[in-house]
This record gives sequence, C-alpha cells and structure tokens, in this order.
Amino acid sequence: MSSIIDQLTELYVFVDDFLTAHPALAQWRQSPHDTPDFADAEVLTLALLQGCWGVASLKQTYRLVAHNDRSAFPQLCSYPPWIARLQALTAPLSALLISTAQLPAQSPAFYLIDAQPLPVCHPLRHGRVRLLREDGAYWGKTSKGWFFGFKLHVLRHMDGRIVNLILTPGHWDDRAPVSALLDGVEGGVTLGNLGYRGKQRAEEWAEEAGLLVLTRADAPEKKCLLAQVRQAIETSFSQLWYKFVDRVFSRSWRGLWNTIQLKVIHYNLCQAGVLSA
Repeated sequence: MSSIIDQLTELYVFVDDFLTAHPALAQWRQSPHDTPDFADAEVLTLALLQGCWGVASLKQTYRLVAHNDRSAFPQLCSYPPWIARLQALTAPLSALLISTAQLPAQSPAFYLIDAQPLPVCHPLRHGRVRLLREDGAYWGKTSKGWFFGFKLHVLRHMDGRIVNLILTPGHWDDRAPVSALLDGVEGGVTLGNLGYRGKQRAEEWAEEAGLLVLTRADAPEKKCLLAQVRQAIETSFSQLWYKFVDRVFSRSWRGLWNTIQLKVIHYNLCQAGVLSA
C-alpha cells in the first residue's frame, strides 16, 4: 500500500501537468499577472487528498494536511481563502473530471446506469429543512423511504470508470436525465434496473445515442446473468459512498457539485491506475 506522500505526489503531478497543458483554464483571473504563491494545482491537490485520507469533509482534510503534511505545501493559506479559491476553480475542476472520464481507445461499449439518493439532512430534520431548497433539493422516495435532497445519476463503463454523472432534484424520474447522461457516448449496450424500462424511452435513447438500454424486463430469461452484472455498479456506488459522497456538508449547490466532482475524480484516477491505492 502506497503512503499518503506517494499519493500526494501522484495527484500533484497529474493535476499540475493537466493545468500546464490547458493554460486557458487560468483565464478566469482578473489579471494575467495575478499568480498567487499557493498555486491552483496545490489548491486542487489538497482537495483531492480527501479521498486519500478517507475523511468526511474538506475541513477535516485541510486540518490533517496542515498538521501532518505542511512541508508539502509551504505557502499554504488559511482555510477560508483555500475554500474560496477552490470554489473559484469550478471550470478547471469540471475539465479535470472530463479528462479522467475518457476511455482508452477500442474499449468495449458496455455501460451500467443507475441513480442513488443524496439526502441533504437527517430524516429527523425533514419537518424544518430548508438547506439547498432554492437550488433544487426536493422530496424523493426510495425503497428505504422518503428523503430530502438530490439524486446522483451515474453512467459507468464496464472497466469501473465513471463516464458521466448528473445531479437532479430528488423527485425526478430516473429516466429523465438519461439522454444527457448518454451525451458523447456512441453506440453500445447499457444495463439498468427496472426504473429504466419503457419501450418508448428505449427507442428514443437508441435513436439519439445509438445505445441499447436493457433491463431485466427486456430479457427475463437472462435475469440471473443481468443481476450479476448489475452488482458491478452497486460496487461503484458503495466505493463512492465509502468516500462519504452522501455526506452533504455544503451550503450551496456549487459547493455540493464541486465536492462530488472531487470524489469522482479521485475514484476515476484509482480505476485508471493513475493513483496507487
């Protein structure tokens, strides 16, 4: 098992090489001469260390780095400026996520699709919750009961890498964002649960993306085989949930989305072998 220092180095090299190769991502700054001592690559690397440390919040990550790896970030600023810088790096963070979602050439066109609830509060607070309501958080229901928050929709390649993800209000039908999830995917087969069944929707997806979406209802004679394949995406969600993706500490939609992106980037880097476990 590699050490935190090894993983920190791997993360920094990957992020710094990416930002160096895409200088246009730094054009959000007001002045071309505005080059802070604490570089953007260091800001993002520190945030991505949350997956390495295995802690629930960015604040815990910052404290652990400040107390244990301060020498790796000699120009480390205080926590509030770091969070502000991180929120300003939404565009580079999204570009970084897209780069980790790129599949190797000649990869089999076989995908898994699913959605999981992302509650923003404990059920005991349902009667008075207001967090992120204006940003789209809403009531939803699963087999385990009601929740208030969002749904995380994920398209996963068979090799384990997450190709696309979308965050929607909790009451949205699982089939509603499928067309957006399939954007950029050309042909192949996608396996989903019974929430994605429907002949008309399947025909629309096949026409838009050339992708065949299958559920157990479409091939009842292959029920056991499909169930075994479905376990793969459940494993992906379990790994993301292990990284505390369901722990919402953010007070804004941007903060929530950035946090999710950071955890998916770390997950994809592990799946791609860029980051040693």
